[in-house]
Amino acid sequence: MAVPWAIVVLWIAVIALAAPFAGKLGDAQRDNIVDYLPASADSTQVARIEQALPGGESTELVVVYHRDGGLTAADRTHAQRQVDTVTGAHRFDGGPPEGIPSKDGSTLMYPLSTTEPGTDNDARTALVDDVRERLDADPAEGLGVELGGPGALQTDMEKVFETIDGILMIATVLVVAVLLILTYRSPFLWLVPLTVVGFAAVASRALVYGLIQGFDLTVTSQSAAIMTVLVFGAGTDYALLLVARYREELRRIERPHDAMLAALRGCGPAVLASSGTVAAGLLCLLAADLNSASGLGPVGAVGVVCALAAMLTLLPAVLVLLGRRVFWPLVPAYGSEVSQRRSLFAAMGSSAGRRPTVVLVSGVLLLGALALGAFNLPGNLAQEDTFTRQPESVSAMTQLSEAYPDRSTQPITVIAPAGTAEEALSEARRTEGVAAAHAVRFGDGWTEITVFAKDAPETPGERATIKALRANLDGAHVGGPSAQQLDLADTNARDQKVVIPLVLAAVLLILVLLLRSLVAPLMLTAAVVAVWGAVMGLGGLVFEPVFGFEGLDPSIPLLSFVFLVALGVDYGIFLMHRMREEALSGAEPAAAALTALRTTGGVIASAGIVLAATFTVLMNLPLVPLFQMGFLVAVGVLLDTFLVRTYLVTSASLLLGRRVWWPGPLSRRAPAERLVARAREPQPVRRS
Repeated sequence: MAVPWAIVVLWIAVIALAAPFAGKLGDAQRDNIVDYLPASADSTQVARIEQALPGGESTELVVVYHRDGGLTAADRTHAQRQVDTVTGAHRFDGGPPEGIPSKDGSTLMYPLSTTEPGTDNDARTALVDDVRERLDADPAEGLGVELGGPGALQTDMEKVFETIDGILMIATVLVVAVLLILTYRSPFLWLVPLTVVGFAAVASRALVYGLIQGFDLTVTSQSAAIMTVLVFGAGTDYALLLVARYREELRRIERPHDAMLAALRGCGPAVLASSGTVAAGLLCLLAADLNSASGLGPVGAVGVVCALAAMLTLLPAVLVLLGRRVFWPLVPAYGSEVSQRRSLFAAMGSSAGRRPTVVLVSGVLLLGALALGAFNLPGNLAQEDTFTRQPESVSAMTQLSEAYPDRSTQPITVIAPAGTAEEALSEARRTEGVAAAHAVRFGDGWTEITVFAKDAPETPGERATIKALRANLDGAHVGGPSAQQLDLADTNARDQKVVIPLVLAAVLLILVLLLRSLVAPLMLTAAVVAVWGAVMGLGGLVFEPVFGFEGLDPSIPLLSFVFLVALGVDYGIFLMHRMREEALSGAEPAAAALTALRTTGGVIASAGIVLAATFTVLMNLPLVPLFQMGFLVAVGVLLDTFLVRTYLVTSASLLLGRRVWWPGPLSRRAPAERLVARAREPQPVRRS
């Protein structure tokens, strides 16, 4: 018993040291626009150069006044007085601002630009809050006033990020606790894996903070949120598998210590391969050019590895120390037999076994039909459509797009070398689609030029103008919010071509090493890719028609692929590893497949439900990209658990028979079969 106690003490010491650093991760997260942009994109170069210019990055704001039926003379006077008060309290560029009325006379906008906060997020938030307080302090009856613009939008987004960590952690813990109670039906057992996964979460946050300090790793709030979900989801999955196998071994082995060793020998390789698959898939994101995606790779991998370490060391130690009584009231007695009631998964296996061809073909057709919905996916998500609950900045921009349909209300930023500034400015004004352009500031060898397109933001016309500016302005960089969205779409398309093959190769390699086969890994990989296609199609059927989302975040296809392939293969590993165990013990192929489903079906179902539920927590956060990610992964995991693993993989295994293990030794006849066949061969007659 000395070893379990030593493991527990060691983990307590680790957490005591890690907790202070884990608490600092929230302050170390970076949510500047550069942290979400492609590393090599033109718009990223603009953002970086802006940060180095005198005063740092510009904060662009727009004050929007609106009255239904048209603004009055008193409204215009009131608006000018308010804006003068705001500009008198802060340092804005470009001299006294002038209001720009809409053609219908209902709206008046004042574009404002300042470098006062620089790159300090807290200073930007303080500026935006102060401007809003001044605008709200002196209201005029019936006159609406809102603050919009990229600066206000970024501030509203950062306020959402500030609340993510706390909300996500509480919601995830509650979801996992409820599901563990329902799964174990024990007043005590659920506390053990939940506490252990909590230890893993603390350790992972501390390690990620160390990576930030030691290697300047970029960690966004989105990455940290996904890591939390991964730690709780994957960690709980590993706990469910280990506890189920441990309960099984306690019926065969008297001492809990020996039963745990047998359980670790039995399911340890599957858990190691499972976590290795997820970690390897996530690390493939390092090849992505998108900063937020490439940063998510090591962050997610750290979370999975910490979950694995806790579940293979701390969880077994605690369970051994607590003994059989931790399972009360359903204590697995030594020598007892498992209830022989026909389980749901035995019934599912029998139905697949009776008509495996029909089941396989029907399932493939269903997945294919769902995948067709991908043609209905909405276009790329615009920045103002990022929130599920509309903040003031988005409301202001919506009002502007309605009141000024024939012009852009969002600047395009051009950064040109100071020596060619005049030429660049003239060329920008001559570019087709440009309504106006003027130089804003000089410094550090660069000139910043603000350009307004004739077309509304993030429309095909404005995108054509951005491309024309990039083609016409030699040596200059073109950025700003619309250019950033354009670069995001292009980069995500590039990243998909690079990262997806890497993920497939990594997953296949791990499966081949674990299963000693080529056919089974190819079958499992094809299954999870089919699930990804089906849920993307389902997203096309519900994102816009049901949820009302105006677009799909460009990073979602790649990230959902990585998660669904890596996490989905987990359950295939659990099932096929048990099937291989049964085959090695001499079971016939059909019996091995059905026994594996009967013995692992329940734990796979529980694990799938827990993992799906943890990802649904993301759907409660007020950001559309996280909602979309949570929906796709949760639905994909459930589809994988209850359709693909239960019916399609089982029916395909039954049809393939021993060929599923080709070219390994299990693909050939078992030794017992060879002996029987040899005994039946006619023997030569011996002549005396």
